[in-house]
Amino acid sequence: MSRLLPKALLSVIDELGRLPGVGARTAERYAYYLLRTDDRTARSLSQAIAALHEGVKICPVTFALIDPDEDVSPLYSDDDRNKKMIAVVEEPLDIVALERTGQYSGTYHVLGGAISPIDGVGPEQLHIPELIERIKKDGVDEVIIATNASVEGESTALFIQRQMQQAKLDTKVSRLARGIPVGVDLEYADQITLTHALEGRRTLH
Repeated sequence: MSRLLPKALLSVIDELGRLPGVGARTAERYAYYLLRTDDRTARSLSQAIAALHEGVKICPVTFALIDPDEDVSPLYSDDDRNKKMIAVVEEPLDIVALERTGQYSGTYHVLGGAISPIDGVGPEQLHIPELIERIKKDGVDEVIIATNASVEGESTALFIQRQMQQAKLDTKVSRLARGIPVGVDLEYADQITLTHALEGRRTLH
């Protein structure tokens, strides 16, 4: 292909192909679209990507993504949010999915992934110790484990439950109801399914 296309276009195709879920053909289509469209579109995209890392910060309390000028997540500092309730999610975008339901008024805690030995992710790489400390500090009444309905998500939920038991925390622990199909990440679940899952959450202990 190097003889058929200009080097600049090939470079963009290669970089786009590094993105998860983007195959070779999709990368080619995206790159060609950027070439055909107004150059302001490509320039705007490149500027947004260039400013991404400097424009995003991690909340030191919830580990959600926040703006650089914010000290903590607005979903934690807001007085209308119930700090006695924490929804534990794997990734920051899972917060967006739950917020879209309009059914949750508590706070969040982002683990930063799920336990997956095959991927080299152990519990020590997740924000579980910080979760335990938050539960103690904020006097949390309920922890909703909202990890994905996968083997990794279930393993992580079980580990968190055990850690809370070892810490002798007298806190209600619930899990999202099985309205979310196995194998479907929270980020891609529809609002109705998530709403039912929140309403039908069950107590683990």
